[in-house]
Amino acid sequence: MYTSRDLYEVLGVSRSADSSMLKKAYRNLAMKYHPDRNPGDSEAEAKFKEVSHAYDILKDSEKRSSYDRYGNASFDGSSGSNSDPNFNGFSDIFDEMFGEFMGNESNSGSSSRHANLRGNDLNHNLDISLEEAFKGVKKNISLTSKTICEVCNGTGASKGTTVDVCRTCHGRGKVRSQQGFFTIERTCPKCAGMGESISKPCFSCRGHGRVSKSRNLSVSIPSGVEDSTRIRLSGEGEAGIRKNPSGDLYVFLSIKPHKFFKREGNDLHYNVPVPMIKASLGGYINVVSIDGSEIRITLPEGTQNGKVLRLKDKGMSIMRKTHRGSLYVHIDVETPVNLSDNQKKILKQFEDDSPNKGNSPHSTSFLGKLKDFLSAH
Repeated sequence: MYTSRDLYEVLGVSRSADSSMLKKAYRNLAMKYHPDRNPGDSEAEAKFKEVSHAYDILKDSEKRSSYDRYGNASFDGSSGSNSDPNFNGFSDIFDEMFGEFMGNESNSGSSSRHANLRGNDLNHNLDISLEEAFKGVKKNISLTSKTICEVCNGTGASKGTTVDVCRTCHGRGKVRSQQGFFTIERTCPKCAGMGESISKPCFSCRGHGRVSKSRNLSVSIPSGVEDSTRIRLSGEGEAGIRKNPSGDLYVFLSIKPHKFFKREGNDLHYNVPVPMIKASLGGYINVVSIDGSEIRITLPEGTQNGKVLRLKDKGMSIMRKTHRGSLYVHIDVETPVNLSDNQKKILKQFEDDSPNKGNSPHSTSFLGKLKDFLSAH
C-alpha cells in the first residue's frame, strides 16, 4: 500500500523515536483500527493498512534509513514487500503482542524451544550442625534425578541411526495455521515440539535422551553460613531433553539447634549456671567456645543474676572475613537447695547480720520505693 503521508506522522511519533516507541505506537493504532473491531468500516480498514505499512518500513533499519533519505519515493507502490498488507499487518501485531505467550520464534530462531527443553531446577534440603556452620564443611548428598542416557549419549536415537530435522515444522517445534486475520501457532504434532525426528528411538530412554538415576554429589559449605542459606550448584539439576542444558541444583541449609549456644547473627549466647557463693565471693569460671577451646573468665565479687559478659572474637565465623562475632556469657546465679541444718544455721546468721549492711542493694532499694508508694496511698 502506498501513502503520501509522512510515515512518522502516521504512527504519531517523532523521527527520533526508537524501536520500542515505534512498537508501542503501532500496537495501539493497529488494535484501534483492526477490521475485526470495526466490521464494515472501510475508513478504519484503510487506516489499519496505513499504520501496518508505516510500521513495516520503520521497524526495519535498512528500510527506515532509505525512507529517511528518499522519503515515500523509496517505496512507491509497495510496502517494502510483495505480500498482502492486510494479512501481514495483523500477523505482525499478533507476533508483537502475543508472540511471547505463544512461543513465537520468528525473531529468535529456536532459542525459545531450546529453553523449554532445558532440564528442571532441583531443590534439596540439608541439615548441618552449628559447629559445621562455624568451621565450614564438605557434605555428601544423594538424590535421584534425570541424567543423560549413557546408552545413546543423550541423543535419544539408537546407535547407528541419526537425528533428523522434523519435516513438518522444519526444526522450529511449532506449526502455524491461518484463521481469518489470526495466525495460530501450536506445538508441532509430529515431533511434540522437539524439532527433531528420530526413526529409531533409544531403547533405554525411549527417545528422551535422559533416564532417572541415583547419584551422589559433594557440597562445599563455607564457614559462617547462616540458617536458610541457599547454595547453587550450576548444571547439577535435571538433564535437559536430548542434550539440551541441564538445570541447576539449589541446596537449602538448615542449622540444627545447639544444646549450649544460641546464635544471633554472628554472635553466640551461652547461659552458665553459677553457685550463689561463687557469685557472691567472686572467682573464676570456665566456659567453652564454639571452636571447642576452654576459656577462663573472672567473676567480680557480688555478680548478680542475669549479668552478661562479652568475649570479643569468640563467636561465629563470618563469611569472607578473618574476624569473628562475640560470645555473650549470661550468668545464671543458682540458689542452693537441699541445705543441711548447719548450712541453714549459717545462712540464718548471715541474714541476721545483714540489715543495713548494704549486702542486698537492689532489695533495699526496691523496699524503699515500695514504702514510698504505699505512703502516697
